Amino acid sequence: MSDDPSTSSGTAPRSLSERSESKRLDAFPPTLREVMLRPWWIGMLGFALLVAALFAWLGQWQLGRAIDTAPPPPGITEQVKPIADVVAPGEYLPEPLVGQRVEVSGRFVAGDFLVVSSRFNDGVEGYWVTGQLRVDPGAGSGTEAGSGTGAGSGTAIPEPTSIAVAVGWTADRAAADAAASTLNADPGGAARLIGRLISDEGPALPPRGAAATEMTRMSPAALLGWWHDVEGLNVYRPYLLADSGETLPAGLTTIDSPAPDEGSNVNWLNVFYAVEWAIFAGFAFYMWYRLAKDAWEKEVEALEDAEALATAEPGAPGD
Repeated sequence: MSDDPSTSSGTAPRSLSERSESKRLDAFPPTLREVMLRPWWIGMLGFALLVAALFAWLGQWQLGRAIDTAPPPPGITEQVKPIADVVAPGEYLPEPLVGQRVEVSGRFVAGDFLVVSSRFNDGVEGYWVTGQLRVDPGAGSGTEAGSGTGAGSGTAIPEPTSIAVAVGWTADRAAADAAASTLNADPGGAARLIGRLISDEGPALPPRGAAATEMTRMSPAALLGWWHDVEGLNVYRPYLLADSGETLPAGLTTIDSPAPDEGSNVNWLNVFYAVEWAIFAGFAFYMWYRLAKDAWEKEVEALEDAEALATAEPGAPGD
């Protein structure tokens, strides 16, 4: 009997390469589903759910603000209201109330009639003559404070308070300057004006080469810098585009003041933001999927590299 183990067992022993090949065949790469079901990635999925829920809530909030469930009734801006029922001094004019017709009583301040250029009337470019109306103090409607529907809610007007008024229009600059000089010399007595409230257009620098007093925008903030007797003065942010109650000097005509267009009760900008938040919520899930897939691909690549190294080992020197 031979002492060779290979002859005693009847089977030749496996070589090193065969044992490596057997070990290599036992290592199967995980599937993407198996990686996603690991505790770490389940936890990451929970985090993605929280982020997506937050984005979904923000989208729902934006969508709720996009639709006005109680829009103002048609023609509400054509109902003349006391200014105190619409807006208070120093407050911004709410969007639904832009163009609201109001009445206000007071006296014009001498020396504060100024000309604003680049004003159009029935499509014709010209000039506005503007003035500072010192508003009579007291409640504009006599209603109890807070009972009105507008921003002002009928609260008392503090003293002193002024509002910028666009008095009249002309196509000729000389006529506008002459009318302003006439009104500055004799602003008249008590006046009760009716007109539309318009939001401040914002100040602007004079055109190149123009005088420092040249104004191309109707801005109470800019006019305030040229007014007199402004110590402790309260000023309305919007201005009044007067169309009734004032006798215009020669050369001026009433400013054309059509009713504002009825706005939509849907704010499409907020709708766009709501869609954006929905996309962000979906992106949170995509990021979780993408990161899990990247981890799976790296793990499979590492196993393939180890498999390639094991296959190359039998051919190394010394085997």
